[in-house]
Amino acid sequence: MTAYDPTRDGAKMSFSGDMSYIDYLSLDPILGAQKLRSDAHDEMLFIIQHQTSELWMRLALYELSAARENLERGNFAPTFKMLTRVARVWEQLNSAWDVLRTMTPSEYTTFRDQLGESSGFQSHQYRLIEFILGNRNRSMMKVHAHRPELHGMLEQELGRKSLYHVALNKLAAGVGAEFDPAVYRLDRPHEADEAVMEAWSRVYRDPEAHWSLYELAEKLVDLEDYFRRWRFNHVTTVERIIGFKRGTGGTSGVTYLRRMLEVELFPELWKLRGQL
Repeated sequence: MTAYDPTRDGAKMSFSGDMSYIDYLSLDPILGAQKLRSDAHDEMLFIIQHQTSELWMRLALYELSAARENLERGNFAPTFKMLTRVARVWEQLNSAWDVLRTMTPSEYTTFRDQLGESSGFQSHQYRLIEFILGNRNRSMMKVHAHRPELHGMLEQELGRKSLYHVALNKLAAGVGAEFDPAVYRLDRPHEADEAVMEAWSRVYRDPEAHWSLYELAEKLVDLEDYFRRWRFNHVTTVERIIGFKRGTGGTSGVTYLRRMLEVELFPELWKLRGQL
């Protein structure tokens, strides 16, 4: 069999002065960003795992910001598409834990000291995602104080309504409800509110009359579902690799991560299910 020659199909083979795949994706800096600090074989896995997670989070932030803007304008259809995409991003992030779990405790200890006090707890992108979704804990800002531009970005987000706040505006308008101003507090995590739960319950009791709100609610639940799975996988992966040691960033490690499993982003949407 004659070897395949791509030029016969018209494939471009020379890129001197033209944009190539490597150029468009800026692959040189991306593929050169894995700075190993030890001779440990598994350090490459650890770095790439976290770098790719940050890239997926960047996409999640891009989509969540656009979803919030579209929802504010009442553009439900593109909002649904974007929220679905974020849920799938989180599914991708969930699968990544399976790769990291191929690393054993013995292998991790060969380079753990090289991390110093760096920790995923310090991810400003993850914190920004939580803030956009409504889990706003101002005490978490302190860890970003050494980077004024990042601290300012988070501070700016705390001055805006979260995605869930915007959803509650649409809910109130759609069912003719009015919520206590405390529901819209910008600088603290959202807490379940009876009036909000009753409003969502009205939507669920008559989906056909409130279809856009009904679909919005389910998109939010779907997103938080994947988000919760990611948190659970995070806990089990950390416990599998380091047990109950303290985290490199100074947190209590597994104990801290287990506490995060109790956080609810959209509590009314979960609690109402037991009342329908």
